[in-house]
Amino acid sequence: MLDDRTTAAMWPAAYPQGYAVVDVETTGLARDDRIVSAAVYRLDAQGNVEDHWYTLVNPERDPGPVWIHGLTSDVLEGAPLFPEIAAEFAARLDGRVLVAHNAMFDWQMIAREYARAESAAPVRQRLCTIALAKELSLPLPNHKLESLAAHFGVVQQRAHNALDDARVLAEAFRPSLHAAAERNVRLPLLECRPLTEWASTPAQPRVAHQSSYRAGSWRPSRKRPPCPYPNPGRYTSDKPLKQGMRVAFSGDTSIDRELLEDRTVEAGLHVATSVSRLTSLLVTNDPDSATSKTLKARSFGTPVVDEAAYTQLLRDVAPADG
Repeated sequence: MLDDRTTAAMWPAAYPQGYAVVDVETTGLARDDRIVSAAVYRLDAQGNVEDHWYTLVNPERDPGPVWIHGLTSDVLEGAPLFPEIAAEFAARLDGRVLVAHNAMFDWQMIAREYARAESAAPVRQRLCTIALAKELSLPLPNHKLESLAAHFGVVQQRAHNALDDARVLAEAFRPSLHAAAERNVRLPLLECRPLTEWASTPAQPRVAHQSSYRAGSWRPSRKRPPCPYPNPGRYTSDKPLKQGMRVAFSGDTSIDRELLEDRTVEAGLHVATSVSRLTSLLVTNDPDSATSKTLKARSFGTPVVDEAAYTQLLRDVAPADG
């Protein structure tokens, strides 16, 4: 590990100048779910904590899995609405790389909240600590936050509390960052594209205010970019998904299909519109149905998982072979 006295001279010049370690708790995973609490730890270029911030957020709906985040309707009733904390949240993120554990999820939830508020979070890049752990080949039993914390001796006090999760991640991120700097590892930075930058046509009405929001009213359809990774083959149940795998969907899903496909693409997977011998995995909640995709999956021996299992697999996608 780098010695603090020599860090400045040895630090990679291309590394970011500051980070915002973020955790959000939400009412669920779907496109119209909302943030119920948010925390940000601001770190300097070398991962040292500058300050931290936490807020509850009134989601204006059922709080969802209270048994996970512990925030009841009574607790959230007097909390500020997202537009009321948006400016302070933005100030904490401004000019920094957003760091989160499974950063794709946190970024999408944050971006959607800002889109509903007719604004955009001032974030241009994100860094997922799962991806960084993989880049560093850390000897973890899995890529859960608790495993990353245990590896670096960080004590987790209140799992799924946004403030404590952000603290734990900040404390685990600093030694990860220093290990990367020592080995001059290229950080796995990804672009954050605010939803308000996705061009809409003049015919599409803008969202006037929070209460008139309808899921999907602010996001037009768009052509997906091609997957940049080669297909590594079929998914096997004893291993994680790997970037480049071809994933097909069949039937209804509880999460908006377009959002589920977005998460698939963001994870480095290919969304397949049909099932062939090259398909790595079929996701369906009705594997016994007689749709063309499920019938082909059976004939080809294509692995099949349900939506719940797939969303868990998306949290731990292995990088493509270098």
